[in-house]
Amino acid sequence: MNFMKLQTLAAILFLGAGLEARGALYGPYTDLPSSGYIPDGTSAGWWDTRNVGTVTIPVGWTAEVTVTFTISGGYNGDLYGYLSHGGVLVPLLNQAGTGLGGEPQYSFGFTTAGFNNITLANSATANGSIHNVENPVSGQSYLPDGGSLSSFANVNPSGSWTLFFSDLSSDAGPHSQVTSWSMDITAVPEPANVALGLFGSLSLVAVAARRREQLRERFSRLRTAFVQWLDAV
Repeated sequence: MNFMKLQTLAAILFLGAGLEARGALYGPYTDLPSSGYIPDGTSAGWWDTRNVGTVTIPVGWTAEVTVTFTISGGYNGDLYGYLSHGGVLVPLLNQAGTGLGGEPQYSFGFTTAGFNNITLANSATANGSIHNVENPVSGQSYLPDGGSLSSFANVNPSGSWTLFFSDLSSDAGPHSQVTSWSMDITAVPEPANVALGLFGSLSLVAVAARRREQLRERFSRLRTAFVQWLDAV
């Protein structure tokens, strides 16, 4: 294999080590139980269970899960929510705003209404936790409130997933209503495998460079010997 081919192969491995194998978007679900209304002032709550078909995660890869939802009305600080699957439960909302600022927010959370097309993802480190956001921006991604979606990383994604919300504070205001939700499941390589791929590609480059240097030295010696032979003739 010549040097150019080795360089090409190394580049392919280097790029391939960082590629994501796109999974699938499930939803958006809009045909919701009880029209998505979350009962007021009770932990009994509202939930929706959806079945995900067979999802193949390659060996050495993990599942990266994000969840997107729209909730209208009510008070954001009243809401508790989670996503569950395969015996794993990940908190998504936990009465946003509680423990922050002065009263009554400190005890009851934000009085803002609704989460419009909000995505919760472990990768959303720039925007921080949804717990600290009084006015979530539509289309933006935030960290879950107290949970980590990486808990699903090594759980088979196939099967039933349940989204749950409850309104923990009884008040005279309008009730919260879920109007849509969806999940995205993506297969990503484990960091150790990415590192191995990068190491392998760099090793190929190093081997190719050494081989090219050896060929250059050999050619130089032959040329010197040829010149010496000509001088001797």
